[in-house]
Amino acid sequence: MKLQDFLGKQEKWNFEAIGQDAELTRQIQVLLIGLGLLDPPADGKFGPVSAAALKKFQELTKAGETDFLGAVTAKSLIETKPEDLPEPPLKLSNSIASRIVKYLIKQEYQVFTGARQYNIVYVEGMNEDWSLNSDTPNQFNDRRIVIEIVEGVPKIVNHWQATTEPGRYYTYNAMNSKGAARIKFGQYKAWAVGYHGNADRHEALIQVAPITVHRDFNKDFQRTGDKLDTGLFLVNQHWGYDAPTNDIKNASAGCLVGRRRDGHREFMAIIKQDRRYLANKDYVFYTTIIPGDDLLKTVPG
Repeated sequence: MKLQDFLGKQEKWNFEAIGQDAELTRQIQVLLIGLGLLDPPADGKFGPVSAAALKKFQELTKAGETDFLGAVTAKSLIETKPEDLPEPPLKLSNSIASRIVKYLIKQEYQVFTGARQYNIVYVEGMNEDWSLNSDTPNQFNDRRIVIEIVEGVPKIVNHWQATTEPGRYYTYNAMNSKGAARIKFGQYKAWAVGYHGNADRHEALIQVAPITVHRDFNKDFQRTGDKLDTGLFLVNQHWGYDAPTNDIKNASAGCLVGRRRDGHREFMAIIKQDRRYLANKDYVFYTTIIPGDDLLKTVPG
């Protein structure tokens, strides 16, 4: 049986009947996975998780069919695209996760609201307790943050000490004659899962699309007045080799770097549970880099 066989007919299959048809089950699962309502794989087994996903689909599309598959649900499953599904309204508060989301919205950046669709954000010059710091050069004084919207509520999945800037070593010994790269604040769809490094090679998010950086030709550790440069620069999201908090050493030439190895492994484990990555291992992630002082000024608590 296929979904197409229900169209224009009075067929009504309960969930037990669906479960006895592996071909139909697999087709339903494939479509629900594509809509972001079910995690892969499509195994042809219609258990409680698949049933819950189908019920959720029926609720979102107002199919009017409860606990059974009929012509209305079948037609809707075949025709519905991910962008056709209504998104739950955002429920924003004064939490730091909500304030970051408010800031992203004000900047007209993309905010992903689906379950297990993670928002990667780096906040420059911010401490673990969400207070600002002096953003002193050559220090791990930024935050790498993963945010998920759960039933409309922004939640911080986890966050780690990081740097969005090159350290002293690569500022004075730039790998590019134009100067060290300091990423321009903004949002970029530019990173995919891959491997970084040679001697200490590890899983990371690898730059696969152009981004814009400031070139610190005068080596003043500032973006102000620096020329912009857009392209592929191997600006990856990797670990910082457990370098000291107050000395980046040669851990960053302009990459987005989480200081500790164990924290970076946690970051990658979370990112690899993203629904979009599970469906497509070549998925390209968005990442947003924002200044902490502008965040707190624009969205006060």
